[in-house]
Amino acid sequence: MSTARVSTRRIRPLVSKVPEITVWFWVVKLLTTAMGEATSDFLVLHVNKYLAVVLGAIAFGIAFWLQYRAKRYVPYIYWAFVTMVAVFGTMVADAIHIVLGVSYWASTTAFAILLAAVFITWYRVERTLDIHSIVTKRRELFYWAAVLATFAMGTACGDMTATTLHLGYFASGILFIALFGGPFVLKRWGGMNEVFAFWFSYVMTRPLGASFADWLGVEKAYGGLGLGRGAVALATTFCIVVLVGYLTITSKDRPNESLVSNL
Repeated sequence: MSTARVSTRRIRPLVSKVPEITVWFWVVKLLTTAMGEATSDFLVLHVNKYLAVVLGAIAFGIAFWLQYRAKRYVPYIYWAFVTMVAVFGTMVADAIHIVLGVSYWASTTAFAILLAAVFITWYRVERTLDIHSIVTKRRELFYWAAVLATFAMGTACGDMTATTLHLGYFASGILFIALFGGPFVLKRWGGMNEVFAFWFSYVMTRPLGASFADWLGVEKAYGGLGLGRGAVALATTFCIVVLVGYLTITSKDRPNESLVSNL
């Protein structure tokens, strides 16, 4: 009898903790990538870089704990963690290049392999990569592992095109706009697989947002407009707070709560 009770307790439904994919999702996601790039660079340059990484790791851990313990999608909790992924993920990716001396080609390739491994493992275990299926704790962990890998890969890839390939920040941003938007066109007119289209565009949001953040904030001598990384970080943070507040009030990105599965 007690076993039956435990079994029943373990199969309580879990609603989706990922927002509905709307234009709001993409706008906030792009803002978080820009904010993460600018904030990470500002902290590393103007605060002790080791202290900045430690504080980033602590904030990342707290944000993950709040998201993982949440029972449903809560906009400010979800986007706070995505933002911390952007900030801390940028610090880690940059440290691999600056501190360890790993080239952007090598780090981009390594993170691409890591991302592929996450997707392959996720699909072999769950038989789906559909973002609408994130309704169990295990799928949520796979989802965040993929998100972390996309941020790391996107950071290295954006820096590679801007510096190693000498495209500069603005030209890199234009390139990634095309890559980001391509799947939307192909999905509509060419029948591209919806799940593949989503994840391809998701990966591109990282170098896209970061390229324009660098272009706005970096000094003119290095190909930017020289507005300052701190100013870009504050402006994008303000926009994120306003939009997430709007989504919290209106519930415009509330997921379909009829999607349930076992814990």
